[in-house]
Amino acid sequence: MSVRELVVLGSASAVPTKHRNHNGYLLRWDGQGVLFDPGEGTQRQMIMAGLAANDITWMCVTHFHGDHCLGVPGLVQRIARDGVAHPVHAVFPASGARYWERLRHATPHRESDVIVERPVAGERATLATGDPFTLTARLLSHPVEAYGYRLAEPDGMTMLPERLAGLGVRGPLVGRLQVEGRVTTPDGRVVTLEECSVRRPGQKVAFVMDTRLCDGVYELADGVDLLVIESTFLDEDAALAADYGHLTAGQAAEVAKRAGVGRLVLTHFSERYRPSEEPRFLEQAARVFDGDITLVHDLDRIPLPPRRAAL
Repeated sequence: MSVRELVVLGSASAVPTKHRNHNGYLLRWDGQGVLFDPGEGTQRQMIMAGLAANDITWMCVTHFHGDHCLGVPGLVQRIARDGVAHPVHAVFPASGARYWERLRHATPHRESDVIVERPVAGERATLATGDPFTLTARLLSHPVEAYGYRLAEPDGMTMLPERLAGLGVRGPLVGRLQVEGRVTTPDGRVVTLEECSVRRPGQKVAFVMDTRLCDGVYELADGVDLLVIESTFLDEDAALAADYGHLTAGQAAEVAKRAGVGRLVLTHFSERYRPSEEPRFLEQAARVFDGDITLVHDLDRIPLPPRRAAL
């Protein structure tokens, strides 16, 4: 069964709290599992969420501050211990390769050869293309080198049954038309795919963690169905956000508005705010962005919005 959802394993910022674990987000995409920023305690949170090491096919680290990567040692060892047989692509900033090595080899364990290291350098990089998605990384603005990630499904085609019938395309000819792009009907008419279909936009997700506003943020978020973005501070603390290389709730909403986002997901909340203040993040974001907004809690499961209309 096809499942596309974000499983929130943790949503705190620098330190975990009584209510929020360190970061951790698993994007379930049909048979793929893209794990973003496994912070401390991610392995246990996965158990609580009913997930296993076998569910991970990609592990994407945005940067090497502890709240975004201290769960790597446990997960690497769990992948080996559970005998995961498929490749697990590990994406991380190349400038932090020494930190990755320390995390991957933090303690003695039986090594696994399924982890494929994919260090990222430069302004942007493409990690995967085509089926089932294209995964790209884009440099952001933080005190240490940090990247955001964008996952984009290729556009597809939606067949139009009435048009097919009207042009005499039936039975096996429909499949041939989808594969070959044109067919000849029994009465000799040449029919093209464009005559019988409309473009179905592929779904897109962006993951934007620790950063100030910058071109990279908007590039990643452009037109996505689901934007998972940090909102570490409330708007009145914008100066602190700028100093530490973070966003406020209102700034995250401004990104969603300008980028034409389908669903805005706020996370990565500073421990300086009490749980009773959480509604203010939603309030401040809603003043700017009038679309769908979710303020996450640990172990939430957030489905991708319905597909956008065919074009």
